[in-house]
Amino acid sequence: MGGRKMTRETRRAINTFMRYLVLIVVGLVMIYPLIWMVGATFKTNNEIFSGIGFIPKNPTFSGYKNALKNYGGDIDIFKAMINTYSIVLPKVLFTIISATVTAYGFARFQFRGKNLLFAVLMSTLFLPQVVLNVPQFILFNKFGWIDSPLYMALIVPTLFATDTYFVFMLIQFLRNIPGELEEAACIDGCGSIKTLWYVIVPMLKPSIVSCALFQFMWSSNDFMGPLLYVNTPAKYPASIFVKMSMDADAGFEWNRVLAMSLISIIPSLIVFLAAQDQFIDGIAAGGVKG
Repeated sequence: MGGRKMTRETRRAINTFMRYLVLIVVGLVMIYPLIWMVGATFKTNNEIFSGIGFIPKNPTFSGYKNALKNYGGDIDIFKAMINTYSIVLPKVLFTIISATVTAYGFARFQFRGKNLLFAVLMSTLFLPQVVLNVPQFILFNKFGWIDSPLYMALIVPTLFATDTYFVFMLIQFLRNIPGELEEAACIDGCGSIKTLWYVIVPMLKPSIVSCALFQFMWSSNDFMGPLLYVNTPAKYPASIFVKMSMDADAGFEWNRVLAMSLISIIPSLIVFLAAQDQFIDGIAAGGVKG
């Protein structure tokens, strides 16, 4: 009996070991490009293309020194990052507000044409952005939003829940929240706005954080939007500034390009690592049906 028990314990230990071994190997494979990128910022061009090792043989700081120079006039990497988050932060805030209000309306209220409007809303998920670029550009040009100092063409649409994926995600989560909680709030004298703020939003927090992180990452990496609607080099975000620095005059010093890329993604990495628990909770909760 004792031998059989030991066998089971040994088998369980082996299974656990193999599970963690697979996770560690897969994790290293996934994170190795980022580790290599960090090491490559200290390499020369010849060393970067000589192998896949991430430890530099002859470390150099020329990549970071050149990354801090101006490329394209009155702008550098830090100014470009300020421009980036001048777009990203309002987009995240407005997306959360508009998506939450829209999802609450569709999930909790009955009104004429609700099913039709919801079907139209969901159908926009199947529209690729490239199809919308021309009509949106014409519309925003008539509004005078092209090259706006406040990035109107990039920020204002988020006030109207144009990111349908986030609305759908929040609706799925709202379906798991018991309606009795809102009935109790109504008995206590809360209207729809107070119920949303004091009852629904706290329970939606994991999913809201997930939406905010998705929008933060997507907006930080957006290249096409600023390329279409921002014409002044001094107002370029980091996504365009990094590409702009890769020209024939400046030369392709890959340690400089990688150093600029690394500097530009550090805020995104910090935000993601700080909010990863809420992000995982939000994704998991949104996928569970009540």
